Amino acid sequence: TYFRERNVHTCLDTSGICFDPHQEVAYRKLLSVTSLVILDIKEIDPAKHLWLTGKPLEPILGFARLTADVEVPIWVRHVVVPTITDNTDRHYRLGFFLGSLKNLQAVDCLPYHVMGTAKYKELGIPYHLEGIPAATKDIAAKATRTVVEGIKAYRRHWWSPIKTQHQS
Repeated sequence: TYFRERNVHTCLDTSGICFDPHQEVAYRKLLSVTSLVILDIKEIDPAKHLWLTGKPLEPILGFARLTADVEVPIWVRHVVVPTITDNTDRHYRLGFFLGSLKNLQAVDCLPYHVMGTAKYKELGIPYHLEGIPAATKDIAAKATRTVVEGIKAYRRHWWSPIKTQHQS
């Protein structure tokens, strides 16, 4: 509350991978002093996410849902990796999930780049995406449009006003 009382903006930039629903009270406390969450979602398909990151997807989605529950604004980033995360169906599904988050303020699909590969070589760490080319801005822009289509589809279906028989 120290920062909030002084109008200092606090941002949590995370992949959400550490979220543990058994520790929800601690996460709620953290989010109570957070002005914005920037959340990276690498992949929406659970099996592909596990292959890509070595970690399950559900903690990330659970964390995203918690941010919505406590009404902390969220921006979502998704890196478009050619041949791996560059998939129209999964971009739409990502958007459909994001459409359920009433606290979603922005989504940004970013083009994958290869600038970090040298660091992995220097450290002697195998690079999981070796040989994958960088993505273009056009590919990322197309992904963003598809994600937004998914968001709109969810909201049209689930957030549309309920009509009663008395309405004309």
